[in-house]
Amino acid sequence: MMRIGGMARDNFHMELLAYLLTGAVAGLMAGLLGVGGGLLIVPILAWLFARHGFANETLMHYAVGTSLAVILPTSLASLLTHQRLGSINWQVARLMAPGILLGALLGAWLAKQMSNALLGQFFGVFMLLMAVKFIAGVNPGPGRALPGALGLGIAGGVIGLLSALLGIGGGSLTVPFLLSCKENIRMAVGTAATLGFPVAVAGTSGFIVSGLGSTGQPGFNSGFVYWPAVAGIVLASIPMAPLGARLAHHLPRVALQRVFAVLLVIIGAKMAGLV
Repeated sequence: MMRIGGMARDNFHMELLAYLLTGAVAGLMAGLLGVGGGLLIVPILAWLFARHGFANETLMHYAVGTSLAVILPTSLASLLTHQRLGSINWQVARLMAPGILLGALLGAWLAKQMSNALLGQFFGVFMLLMAVKFIAGVNPGPGRALPGALGLGIAGGVIGLLSALLGIGGGSLTVPFLLSCKENIRMAVGTAATLGFPVAVAGTSGFIVSGLGSTGQPGFNSGFVYWPAVAGIVLASIPMAPLGARLAHHLPRVALQRVFAVLLVIIGAKMAGLV
């Protein structure tokens, strides 16, 4: 039986279908609830990679690195959209971007030092915290004014580091930070979406470099980035996100958020090793 990158050819098309379905679900939920796709993409990929025979020691590393690569085209498209709408605070973005880049590179390096189990537990705890936010409806109120260049650089560094460790674009971290600094919601969302691009660039680059020479590589990969999954998820998520946004106007958003929160609790508890 011919093999492609360590995988039987007759299983390859089924694998691609699984990635397309993952992208469709992630895109739909992102448009419907305004959540980053990484919250779903990372745990689904970890499960799929296990079924497809990836090395157990690096399942989460491939899931996180691949999720960051998915964010590259989607965040660029979002950046261009928000630029046309005039909803980006470019001064804040420029001051936070250097910290974002350095933090994301550090996060990718730190992830390499973590075991697969520890990286999964870290992600699981984050999912549980996000579930609490959805259930309780916790949103930061305006507090302090925007910090200066140093403060924004440090905030960017922390957000970049956590985003790279989690395989997310950082919107769930950047938006609350900017709202707490009295930025209006429209500019906060647009600026956060813009900063997702440097997170993806630095994070993806870091996971590619840190994964070079790792054992048990599946083929069709660059370091810890698995390109068939990137292609399938991007192709399906881009058309599904606008559909989710349209459905959001016709479906009970609060009820959907609570259902999604329950899903996060189940997956997060599993990944954190609590069940």
